[in-house]
Amino acid sequence: MPLIRISLIKGKSTAHIRAISEGVHQALVEAYGAPADDRFHLVHQHERDEFIYDSDYLGIHRTDDLVVINITAGNWRDTAQKKALFKAIANNLAANPGLRPEDVLVVLQPNARDEWSFGNGSASYVKDDAGG
Repeated sequence: MPLIRISLIKGKSTAHIRAISEGVHQALVEAYGAPADDRFHLVHQHERDEFIYDSDYLGIHRTDDLVVINITAGNWRDTAQKKALFKAIANNLAANPGLRPEDVLVVLQPNARDEWSFGNGSASYVKDDAGG
């Protein structure tokens, strides 16, 4: 159910990237109720001149350690769950791989249950015959 896109500047180790993926996944499971076996992460590494951001937008100072996490997930969670997810991701990534919370940018892209197909050409979350 969530599809995760992780974007960052090239040059980080495999362990660093794996720690980001794991921290996001743990937050999704714990704060968002995502199934533990539901992990679909796409990592996009960019050259420095292809990763453009405002280093002080909204008074939050960002560095080149910035990670942009784009989460496409079902739109059936309330604001409290979304805020808990943001906090859990920032906390997890501060713990490992040691990112500053200011360098963790998360964007949710909500969608409906009938907008997912995990294979076999069927609408995976639609329970009636019309969705298959």
